[in-house]
Amino acid sequence: MLPIALRNWTLGLVIVVLLSASVALQVARDRVWQPYTPERAVLWIQSSDVAGRLALSFDALAADVYWIRAVLFYGSTRLAPEETRNFEALHPLLELTTGLDPRFKVAYRFGALFLTEPAPYGPNRPDQAIALLERGLAFDPTVWEYMHDIGFVHYWWTGDYQAAAEWFYKAADAPNAGTWLRPLAAATLLKGGDRESSRVLWRQMYESADADWIRRNAERALRQIDARDAIDQLEALVDRFEAANGRRPSGWQDLAGRGGLRGVPLDPAGTPYVLDPATGRVTVSRDSPLWPLPDEPPARPAPPAGPA
Repeated sequence: MLPIALRNWTLGLVIVVLLSASVALQVARDRVWQPYTPERAVLWIQSSDVAGRLALSFDALAADVYWIRAVLFYGSTRLAPEETRNFEALHPLLELTTGLDPRFKVAYRFGALFLTEPAPYGPNRPDQAIALLERGLAFDPTVWEYMHDIGFVHYWWTGDYQAAAEWFYKAADAPNAGTWLRPLAAATLLKGGDRESSRVLWRQMYESADADWIRRNAERALRQIDARDAIDQLEALVDRFEAANGRRPSGWQDLAGRGGLRGVPLDPAGTPYVLDPATGRVTVSRDSPLWPLPDEPPARPAPPAGPA
């Protein structure tokens, strides 16, 4: 038999060799192995009842967790390459959140804004936004903000001004509702799609918001409306320059002085507007936090004039 000292030395050598081999194997594996990432977000639990039982009476805490997950999912998907964006899991996440905590007003209201965000930066699902807000109303029919938001979705995203006005009227009849809702409903029926009406809607959203996120989103929308007003004025300058000179301006420098500009015009976020010399059209820059400007709702035609 080998002496004890030699046996211990041999065992130690074997351990060192095996450890070295395991480290080398791990390094080689890490170089070639890629973690599995599903093409779409997977929700293993899709029932708020099941989630509530698993939460062991900590429903509000579980709702907070799912709300944070919904926000992170929306944000990360929005920042992903356009060809890989898929927002399908957003609505189930919001349903789980509000199913666990039906009083979660921010999840209803801001979740609806997430759902209506147009492609490619959102799911473009006003139908799901309305369904989410109606879910909140089913739990508490007295929340006028949900009715206002449904009217807002109809006004801005579906273009159904009749439905928008009806929801604004419902909101006006709810307890503690703002006195401005009834005039807003009347104005919507008269001139739905008007930019100034849109400004009023977003301003009221800003002033009535109960969360900083909603307020920031409304503030951004108001700046986008201001940007559209400025773009109209700038394009009018471009048209006048073309009529006077027989060509379109090649850049803002052509409009300086003769065109009435004192420098490069900035959008409400402080980023220079972009002038396309080929078309004469003006847009916000892709570097601007206001980009892209959402499509405006179609303006309602003016009512026919009455008899003289």
